Amino acid sequence: MSTEQEPTTPQDELSQVPSTQQPEAEDHAAALDELQDRWRRALADLDNLRKRHAKELERERAAERARTAAAWLPILDNLDLALAHAGSDPSAVLEGVKAVRDQAVDVMRRLGYPRYEETGVPFDPTRHEVVVAADDPDAEPNTVVQVVRPGYGEGENQLRPAAVMVSKRQE
Repeated sequence: MSTEQEPTTPQDELSQVPSTQQPEAEDHAAALDELQDRWRRALADLDNLRKRHAKELERERAAERARTAAAWLPILDNLDLALAHAGSDPSAVLEGVKAVRDQAVDVMRRLGYPRYEETGVPFDPTRHEVVVAADDPDAEPNTVVQVVRPGYGEGENQLRPAAVMVSKRQE
C-alpha cells in the first residue's frame, strides 16, 4: 500500500512528468492559459459590443421620434390657429383646416408614407381593403369605385391599406 496521493491539478501533474517532457508540457500549459485568456477577453468584448449597440439603438430611436414629432409641430400650431379663429368666418376656418390637412399629408409623404386614394383602378388586395361591394353598371368588376378611407405607404412601407368600395360582378 502506498500512501502517495495521485496528482489532482495540472501543476501537480507537471511535477510528476519526467524532466525531459516537462518544458514541452509547460509550453502547452502556457499556450492553453493564453488561449483561455483570449477567449475570456473575446467574451467580454462581445458583451461590451452588445451593450454599446443597445445604447446606440435607443439613441437612434429617440432621435427618430424627435424628428417625427418636430415634423408634426407646424401642423399642431396651425390647428391651434384654426381653433382660435373658429368664431370668425366659417369658410375661412374650413379653408384653414383643409390647408392643415394638406400639410399633414405632406408630412406623411416626407416620412415615407405617401397617401393614395385613386379610383377607377383594379382592386389590389395588397393596397386595398374592401369595405363595400356595390353594383355599378358603369364600372368593370373588381374596380375601385370609391375610396372610403385613404391608404398610406407603398409596398413594404405600407402603413395601412385604403378602405374602398369595389364594383362587384353583375349577374
